[in-house]
Amino acid sequence: MPQGKNSKIMAHINYRMRCTLQDGRVFIGTFLAFDRHMNLVLADCEEFRTVKAKGDKAEREEKRALGLVLLRGEHLVSMSVAGPPPQEEVGKVPIPQATAASVGGVGIGRAAGRGAPPAAAPVPGLAGPARGVGGPAPAMMQPRPPSMPPMRPSVAPPGIGSGIPPPMPPAGYGRGAPPGFGPGGFQPGPR
Repeated sequence: MPQGKNSKIMAHINYRMRCTLQDGRVFIGTFLAFDRHMNLVLADCEEFRTVKAKGDKAEREEKRALGLVLLRGEHLVSMSVAGPPPQEEVGKVPIPQATAASVGGVGIGRAAGRGAPPAAAPVPGLAGPARGVGGPAPAMMQPRPPSMPPMRPSVAPPGIGSGIPPPMPPAGYGRGAPPGFGPGGFQPGPR
């Protein structure tokens, strides 16, 4: 079965790798990731470079710790294995036993409440707001059936813009009407 470039380089993930750059620097770190441009991510990385002294013809090598590094693939010349991946138990984090000196203090971080059985009743003040406080009532959040039939396109009443006169008012419309209003409409009265 033929192997492609990606599967060959994937076999070296978590190895300590020695990466040489175009300017002569050498980076040694734990190989974490790469992409199609051959950009690399190295953890616990150290940089080595040779420096010429001004007056001397001798060269010396400088080392500096960098930590997490992203190397641009454009500058990479070669990669080689510097060491195997560390032999660690995957997924297990050692938790030191609690002693009087290690219960608290600087540098100790522990998850709070993990693995403890849940309390029978919530602690007052930590249970959240009382029911009905801080939001709409549950009945308001339930979907409701439509209360009226769907709207239909409105039609202008007769007599408005259609050329049909409006219907006549019923007989006896004029009785008890305010002065000046009779069966025929407004009638000016004496002044």
